[in-house]
Amino acid sequence: MTDDLRAHARALIDANLYLTLGTTDPDGRPWLAPVYFAPSGDRTFLWVSDVGARHSRNLAERPAVSLVVFDSTVAPYHGRAVYASGEARALAGDDLDRALGSYPRRDGRGASPIGLDDVIEPSSYRLYEVAVTEMWVLCPREPGELCALHGRGDDHRAEL
Repeated sequence: MTDDLRAHARALIDANLYLTLGTTDPDGRPWLAPVYFAPSGDRTFLWVSDVGARHSRNLAERPAVSLVVFDSTVAPYHGRAVYASGEARALAGDDLDRALGSYPRRDGRGASPIGLDDVIEPSSYRLYEVAVTEMWVLCPREPGELCALHGRGDDHRAEL
């Protein structure tokens, strides 16, 4: 993975406010949910959700997740995306205090501030994180071109 692709991935993560979170229920049925997120470092993503939300209920039993951060403003066939998978969990204790230093984003892009009381009982909301174990970036290229990273046309992702 080149430094250029790392920078490309970082720019996508920094520019986009939502990620699509993929979870599965106990029967293995997939569920996707868009969530406002904040990055915490290079391989951790944070979001707040109600414990009763379908994706939160799924995470309680099956913490394995996948996610994608993508730029929906680009022209068709010019996709730009970061894919990742890992383990997600609701935060508590010192982990919660640490994460509140990164969530919400501090760049003034419209998110309301939250405090500890907003994400602990009796509130029904929790602050979640996914610790990424695998990450890829969609190879930046023009439509119809092969990915210059590996010269194949069958997969346009490069592992980070």
